[in-house]
Amino acid sequence: MSVRELTVGKNDAGQRLDRFVAKSLPLLPAALLQKYIRLKRIKCNGARAARDRRLQEGDVLQLYINDEFFDQPREDNLFLTLFRPNLTIVYEDENLLLLDKRAGLVVHADETEKVNTLINHVQAYLYQKREWNPKWENAFTPALCNRIDRNTGGLVIAAKNAETLRIINEKIRDREIEKRYLCITVGRPKPPAGRIECILLKDETKKTVQVYHKPVPGGRTAVTHYETLESRGELSLVEVTLETGRTHQIRASFADIGCPLLGDGKYGRGDVNRRCGETRQALYAYRLTFDFSTDAGLLNYLKGRSFAVEDVPFRDKYFGK
Repeated sequence: MSVRELTVGKNDAGQRLDRFVAKSLPLLPAALLQKYIRLKRIKCNGARAARDRRLQEGDVLQLYINDEFFDQPREDNLFLTLFRPNLTIVYEDENLLLLDKRAGLVVHADETEKVNTLINHVQAYLYQKREWNPKWENAFTPALCNRIDRNTGGLVIAAKNAETLRIINEKIRDREIEKRYLCITVGRPKPPAGRIECILLKDETKKTVQVYHKPVPGGRTAVTHYETLESRGELSLVEVTLETGRTHQIRASFADIGCPLLGDGKYGRGDVNRRCGETRQALYAYRLTFDFSTDAGLLNYLKGRSFAVEDVPFRDKYFGK
């Protein structure tokens, strides 16, 4: 950190100090700006200044603030604007984070959200812990090893270093990490436990998949295993494991057998969703097991360990005691 100076020009005279600095440093979170003013890390003409001080032409501000806050906003540094990272950490060590992503949060930036993303919260968290700083690294940035749809909740693995990212990606590809899902179906799957196999074909324009029961050009086989844990009325609580990992696999597969997921706006039953007041699919990646069958290098200590989220909102709502 080095001191930087800003000189107030004619067009900025009359502004409050805090608003002038906020405009000049858009990456600096508002709460952190106010804190720095209180701590005298932002001075005016070498002296302490109140946040509501009206600046005059020629005033010189001294800013004792980390260099990265002086950068221009870009997609790769927007994590700096998150003053209070909001993460539910299920497990953490020097190599990785296991996070419980809440439904409604996107994992990476998309056309609807750039700042409030899971990866930005992870990077802000590690930056504020001084475990990572983009200025220290030549190439590596903390990264997510698996994705979960915006409206699905569940466990996401975040790698703190390149070797962990490489190993976890390899283990996911080789199916040595088992994920179990909970969902609520509208209707009771028959039989109560079984296997669903179908062909899924993406429709990029509609952002959905079509289900087929014979090979089609561009289609990919999807295999889903399930077990009904409990049924109450028209709703069933079902545990699911995937043999393949296709887009919308669970949602489309259960809709195809006549038991769509509660709350699913694309494949579900609108009448039931409205009656229950559900606007997101009742689907949660609730348990993860590091089921390593081959060497995992620096992650061998995780072999056989299993982690689960404590609270699955829809399970507690519809199947709580």
